[in-house]
Amino acid sequence: QMRFVESGGGLVQPGGSLRLSCACSGLIFRLYTMGWYRQAPGKQRELVADITKDDRPNYADAVKGRFTISRNNSQKTVTLQMDNLKPEDAAVYYCNINPLPSNVDWGQGTQVTVSS
Repeated sequence: QMRFVESGGGLVQPGGSLRLSCACSGLIFRLYTMGWYRQAPGKQRELVADITKDDRPNYADAVKGRFTISRNNSQKTVTLQMDNLKPEDAAVYYCNINPLPSNVDWGQGTQVTVSS
């Protein structure tokens, strides 16, 4: 069973930075495209960035140029560096594979709050 443990969230002022990490287990990590998703209150969960098994990143338009996704296949971790954070980036952030499986199982996520 795939398991994802997210960490690194917190409270930051607009313009600040955070670095999220996700520890993954229960999958052959190197074979999967890994994604970071977020869900803000009252909104649907959305994909903000993913990185292919060949280390190619992709970003949603809303975060392009501000977020950087990376992966470490030996440690089975995926990281999201978030710079120049905006209030609209506030959400609970999750990692998972992309595309999502039919029986998707989410971790607890990590809360990001952007406020002055």
